[in-house]
Amino acid sequence: MEKKPIVLSGIRPTGNLHLGNYFGAVKNFVKMQETNECYFFIADYHMLTTHPNPKDLQSNVRQVVIEYLAAGLDPEKATLYLQSDIPETAELYLFLNMNAYLGELERVTTFKEKARKQPENINAGLLTYPTLMASDIIIQRAHLVPVGKDQEQHLEMTRTFARRFNRMYKVDYFPIPKAYNFDQELVKIPGLDGSGKMGKSEGEGNAVFLGEDPTSIRKKVMRAVTDNGPTEMNQEKPEPIQNLFSLMEVVSSPDTVAHFDEDYNNCSIRYGDLKKQLAEDIINFTAPFYEKINELKKNDAYIKKVIDMGAEKARVNAQKTVREVREIIGFRKIY
Repeated sequence: MEKKPIVLSGIRPTGNLHLGNYFGAVKNFVKMQETNECYFFIADYHMLTTHPNPKDLQSNVRQVVIEYLAAGLDPEKATLYLQSDIPETAELYLFLNMNAYLGELERVTTFKEKARKQPENINAGLLTYPTLMASDIIIQRAHLVPVGKDQEQHLEMTRTFARRFNRMYKVDYFPIPKAYNFDQELVKIPGLDGSGKMGKSEGEGNAVFLGEDPTSIRKKVMRAVTDNGPTEMNQEKPEPIQNLFSLMEVVSSPDTVAHFDEDYNNCSIRYGDLKKQLAEDIINFTAPFYEKINELKKNDAYIKKVIDMGAEKARVNAQKTVREVREIIGFRKIY
């Protein structure tokens, strides 16, 4: 029987999952768990670079686990686990740091951006973020890693560290992971603020969350940025208006989109009507997630079971990898 490719992806527990997260990643993860050996982890070690409050960290981690499950990840098909439940990751991180060089770490774009934004907190964790990410990936011997544009450089460094280890110790041990590109073009979900993509850091009214209540969704959508309306037949839609249509294309029926598109093209569109329809369609789309999230919040025993099961499964690979890496480097056997 041919072995399934190992796919790995992590998410930082920085808050609730929104429509952009769902269409940009999680929806595809749900498909991938049917055809690949998948490892999806909550990157709570990575959160320590921003020194979170312990209670906030715990509640955010729990919330992401709940929302992953509500979005369709199946713990029987994919391994869902917490990064901090795999202490072997920290040991491999140490080994990789010994073979990572200051110059290459300082050149990482995200490190330079973080250093500029938070000059009072340029900690070693920020500098060595790529080696921790590499440890996450290669400890599970992953072949494929779904990454966004902002993570491509980190994945390339993971490939560098894996090759460097293999070369230094004259072994063909670590697979060289590749970026996972989905067959169809990814759907970019815009925010409600008139520009850019949907995101948690773009402001309170920009994102619509999977677990958001209907009243809040209506308020956000009705406050979405618009203009005074088209002045010419079939004119090009400006970005804020195109954003609303882009959202409608993923949550509404084709007939609904066609109706408002026709109204726009003949200059008869009423943005209030469009927003009301969009809000109701978003509410209908997110309703199953909203209900499942609230149901799971009440089931602490099940959430614990899922996390414990994921940790047990993820540690099988991790322990084997670290045991073999220690032997390759020359340490005595302790596992």
